[in-house]
Amino acid sequence: MASQELSVLLLAGRLEVRGRTSQLLQLARRLPESEGIKVQLLCPDSSRLGKEQTQGINVREAPALEWPFLRRAAWYWLYWELAESPPDLIHVYQRRVLPFGTWLARKLRRPYVVTFHDFLRPGERLSIDQVLCRRYLAVSEPIRDELFTHPRYPQELIEVIHSGIDTQCQAETSDLLSPGRAPVVGTAGPLEADKGHDVFIRATPLILQAFPGTQFVIAGTGPEEASLRNLVRELRMSEQVTFVSGMTDLSVAIEAMDIFVLPSLRQGLGTIMLEAMARHRPVIATQSGGVYRIVKDGETGLLVPPSDSPALARRVIELLSHPEAARQLGQSGRDHVCREFPVEDMVARTARMYRSVAAEMPSPKDVDA
Repeated sequence: MASQELSVLLLAGRLEVRGRTSQLLQLARRLPESEGIKVQLLCPDSSRLGKEQTQGINVREAPALEWPFLRRAAWYWLYWELAESPPDLIHVYQRRVLPFGTWLARKLRRPYVVTFHDFLRPGERLSIDQVLCRRYLAVSEPIRDELFTHPRYPQELIEVIHSGIDTQCQAETSDLLSPGRAPVVGTAGPLEADKGHDVFIRATPLILQAFPGTQFVIAGTGPEEASLRNLVRELRMSEQVTFVSGMTDLSVAIEAMDIFVLPSLRQGLGTIMLEAMARHRPVIATQSGGVYRIVKDGETGLLVPPSDSPALARRVIELLSHPEAARQLGQSGRDHVCREFPVEDMVARTARMYRSVAAEMPSPKDVDA
């Protein structure tokens, strides 16, 4: 099949301001430009993003996909619409839409692939068609290794495609940790229980004991926001900790930080951390999941154990005490991201995978078996 003829349907849930969404948009924008692959992005809603983020992308919104009583009707409605000119393959980019993706692949008799951004939950069983699902894509080696332990997922179909970052960004670094202003330590991403924001918040009073003027930023929204704000009030840190909610682009918040912290308890890879590293920010991250693939302790960033606020505070204080070393660490981190995680590699590897899957497309007889 010629590359310019290949068409792909990207399936996602509601588009939110988080790392995996930025990766999805990179694919949707760059695959047509650099690989000649026709892409349609189907999701319930993209209103939480800025219009500039989806500009030039073929986005089809179907709000009924999230309406409990009309969901099944919406499936058939979208199937009839797509059946007129079905895609060559379907990419289920988020597991929350996997039931629909599997059903749609069966109805259209098309192969599909699934991306795993994080680890499976205990007892989680996925709706998978063993014939039509042709790739299980992990964003990091630890997620791949976990998939290897499940016999339902054939090892020969499991592949790692890391996130990719636009390394052309050039953030201002001349005043990073400069003595003329208060340092800013922050984190960004969805405010969810496994992201460890409470660990970060509990580290802030310890940091202030050594550097009283430090300011802290938590950028993002999510279900844990109210409880995190309560914790800040309990610790009497409201004047030092600032929540930045409702942002459509987290890079703006990252560029306001001197040090970026990723306190996750369980992390697939850490795309927002990659964004921070690409902007020369020195990073401190927990030793969890795929983080080791990005952060080499003392070389491209600093590592701490999960759920250890005192250890996190000590490493922040270490960087604040040695600003030149922190700037050098930020530069080393950027160099590492530019070498290992350029967005061009992610797009090219994804395009090769698509073409390989399209070439393997099962015949209708196989699909009906």
